[in-house]
Amino acid sequence: MTSTPGPSGLAPDITARLKRTADGLIPAIAQQYDTGEVLMLGWMDDEALHRTLTTGRCTYWSRSRREYWVKGDTSGHVQHVKSVALDCDADTVLVKVDQVGAACHTGERTCFDADVLLG
Repeated sequence: MTSTPGPSGLAPDITARLKRTADGLIPAIAQQYDTGEVLMLGWMDDEALHRTLTTGRCTYWSRSRREYWVKGDTSGHVQHVKSVALDCDADTVLVKVDQVGAACHTGERTCFDADVLLG
């Protein structure tokens, strides 16, 4: 059983290639397009990926709220999509963005600044 809504407008050739988790999701890494800075990890289903590809704004699936959210709609910290790529296994999406403001919900630039384990 999937945790997300039904069919999307995602192109069938892309849909057929995606390797999703058991709940129908694929991890999506957001990276600053010009610096390579890794900003955050979110989750997408087919519809979220379709919306991301067609609107130019990152759309994610919230596993906790069980709803779509467009990055920046409430915070103003928008992600403008520059490119989208699948990894070699088609189980992760890399979205290169132009991040406006903080990417992390804590207000930090990235979600990976606060808890460095080795570095």
